[in-house]
Amino acid sequence: MPEEWWTSFEDPALNALVDSALTSNLDLAATWQQFQAARAIVRRQSSFLLPQIDASTRSGISRPQPDFAGGENFQLGLTAAYEVDLWGRIQSGIEAEEFRARASFFDYQAAAMSLSAEISITWYQLLTARNQLELVNQQIQTNEDIMRLIRARFTGGQVRAVDILRQEQLLESTRNQKIFYETDIALLEHQLAVLLGHPPQNELGLREENLPELPPLPETGLPLELIRRRPDVQQAYHLVLAADRDMAQAIRSKYPRLSLSLAGQTRSNSYNNLFREWAYTLGTDLVAPLLYWGRLRAEVDRTEAIKNQLLYQYGQVVLIAFQEVEDALIRERKQLERIEVLERQLDLAKKTNGQLRNEFLNGLTEYLDVLLSLDQEQQLQRELIEARQVQLEIRISLYRALAGDFETERAVAP
Repeated sequence: MPEEWWTSFEDPALNALVDSALTSNLDLAATWQQFQAARAIVRRQSSFLLPQIDASTRSGISRPQPDFAGGENFQLGLTAAYEVDLWGRIQSGIEAEEFRARASFFDYQAAAMSLSAEISITWYQLLTARNQLELVNQQIQTNEDIMRLIRARFTGGQVRAVDILRQEQLLESTRNQKIFYETDIALLEHQLAVLLGHPPQNELGLREENLPELPPLPETGLPLELIRRRPDVQQAYHLVLAADRDMAQAIRSKYPRLSLSLAGQTRSNSYNNLFREWAYTLGTDLVAPLLYWGRLRAEVDRTEAIKNQLLYQYGQVVLIAFQEVEDALIRERKQLERIEVLERQLDLAKKTNGQLRNEFLNGLTEYLDVLLSLDQEQQLQRELIEARQVQLEIRISLYRALAGDFETERAVAP
């Protein structure tokens, strides 16, 4: 199965829709910005490994001026502070944010995969609704032709008035189906426009298409490969790793901290003498927690509980991934069997309807039998189109369950 799994359908219109959605969908763009924020947090956390340097300046005037403190007073200073990462506490925090950034990236990949599946399903639902509308228009035409026929036979006393009423009822039923499919088409076009990042009022200019043939069944591979491919599983896994680093940081916060500081300052009553004399200060601080009344231990327990929670959630995500593949496989197999049954039913209904119509024209049967047979045939025609569309949805679900990440215009793995 290709990384861009939707290309398996060999549908140029679908390819264009998915490519456009991956670029213009607003929810996906928001998820990408979430990843950018996570990368910025990594850069911010990494800065704690470097010294913090500040510059200060001060200018003032004092009256009266009997000594150095009076008159015009200028000061310049530089200070630097640095914490020595003795136990790796800062590094653990950086690693935690790096894992979260990767999890955010996989979240973006999962959102892109879900979007491609939603676009595909919506597109084929739209095609199905259009095919259903075309079919129901043909059925309306057929029912109107039969209505004219039985009205003519009613004039000759060959059918009853109730037969005309029953035929009118079937005709109105098919017209009601037409309204239903017209509504579906409009709603699906609106949904597709929003998924593409356009207002629902915009015309998409989508041409008429037929449902594609089902591609060959993809190879499912080994369960371990599935875990490595799926971005939602990888996201859950990296959140576990981030929680583990949070726990390490909480443990190391119980150890002493060593800090270094350096300050330089010059001071003068005039700008000319400002840089002639400097004062320097070098200091070290060693701080060890002694009595925090269980606060640090409680933080370790909290981070450990969160890590275990995310570990169990990761296991559940893996199980659901396996379930989605197995569910899609069994549903596809049974849906193929259902389509075969519907095709046989439709074939039998056509033969039965043709036979009953001949018998009715020869006066050998009641029109009610013809009407019931015609109604059943038309319902089976609509059910068969819907069943084929459901078959495509099941295949899309299988592709989604098996798919790994794929490149977009934005996505470059961290």
